Amino acid sequence: MVVESDPMNMSDKKRILVADDDPGMRLALAIRLRANNYDVACAGDGLSVVEEARRLTPDVIILDLGMPGGDGFAVMEMLQSEEPEASIPVIVLSGRNRATNLEKVHDAGAMMFLQKPADTEQLLAAITAALHTHPMAMH
Repeated sequence: MVVESDPMNMSDKKRILVADDDPGMRLALAIRLRANNYDVACAGDGLSVVEEARRLTPDVIILDLGMPGGDGFAVMEMLQSEEPEASIPVIVLSGRNRATNLEKVHDAGAMMFLQKPADTEQLLAAITAALHTHPMAMH
């Protein structure tokens, strides 16, 4: 899939990979992100997340922890094992308890942990911070 530049926008759209096993959550996140001018791809299980990250090299991955085919921790471990995937910032968005998982999430390589449900402003702020902290090469 080729992403065309918007002539009214000075930069290309940033690509976000949304990884969640809940189709409704994936759709809701995709709609919110597309409405804010992001290119969005989705994956519903751990293996698909890794495959899509390798295929697309997204600018940011929004990752659920509880997924079939490899939970979020397994996904982060696989992504950390090779470049350029190890350089993709990961924002964990999970319903799991933040207090008990925060340290483990950061140790696994995630940049941030957001508790579900995250409001749009919180999510967009996290993405903006991730993009500024880990600027990726242009697609």
